[in-house]
Parts: sequence; C-alpha cells; structure tokens
Amino acid sequence: MTEPLHIVCPHCHTTNRVRAEQLGSAPDCGQCKKPLFTGKPVDLDVASFDKHLQRNQIPLLVDFWAPWCGPCRQMAPAYVQAAAQLEPRIRVAKVDTEAHQILGARYQIRSIPTLALFVGGREVVRQAGAMGTSDIVRWVQQHLPR
Repeated sequence: MTEPLHIVCPHCHTTNRVRAEQLGSAPDCGQCKKPLFTGKPVDLDVASFDKHLQRNQIPLLVDFWAPWCGPCRQMAPAYVQAAAQLEPRIRVAKVDTEAHQILGARYQIRSIPTLALFVGGREVVRQAGAMGTSDIVRWVQQHLPR
C-alpha cells in the first residue's frame, strides 16, 4: 500500500487524499463529488493557484496567457489536447495574466504564452512561446524528475 497523495480538486479546490495507483481510476472529490481530473486545463486565480501549487503532490503545469494574445489563443487547443495526455500524472492549469496580474508579476512573466512547470511547489523550468501538443507533452516529460 502506498502513501496517499494530496490532490486539489479543480472544481472546489478541496485537498483530497488519493493513492497513487488510483490516479488513473477517475477518482472523485470527497467534497463536491466531481472528478479530480477532467483532461482539461484548470483556470486558476491567485488563491486557487496558491492552493494547487502548495497542496498538490503531483507536478503543476501552468500556461500564463492573456485573452488579447494571438499566440496564446492559437496554442489553446494544443494545450487542451496536452492536458488530456498529461493528466492524471500532472495538474494542468491556466492563469490569465490580464485578470490576475499579481501572478504574472510574482513569476516575472515577460512574454506570453509562457509555460512553467512546478514540482514540489517550486518552478523547475519555463518556456516562452506557443507550442503544439506533442511539443508540450515532450517538453514536460523531459523536465519531470525521474
């Protein structure tokens, strides 16, 4: 029996305990009863970003973007497809830097879209510029701890 992982619900942001071997079995949130993994990026604000960053015990991939950004809109479908491939091993999220400027400033986002991968609450790597689905998945996988 493995130790349970803490997984933050993408809907109500409650922290759940899930055994690692159950991640692929479509676990539900104990609070709101919705799926813990949807195969789609989670839109985060400042409070929910901090909770997902600090409480999730799986890596967090964040797309820092803005609605007026053409390359961001162009990459959005590829990012959704990448989320479907990366979950449940990775929480995939989006932060609108226009609506949540404090997060863009905190992480010194100078170019959008910017992808940042966090492991254990710390940023391990970032990449600016739009990418396709396979490039996103490959980039994430090569930067995950072994």
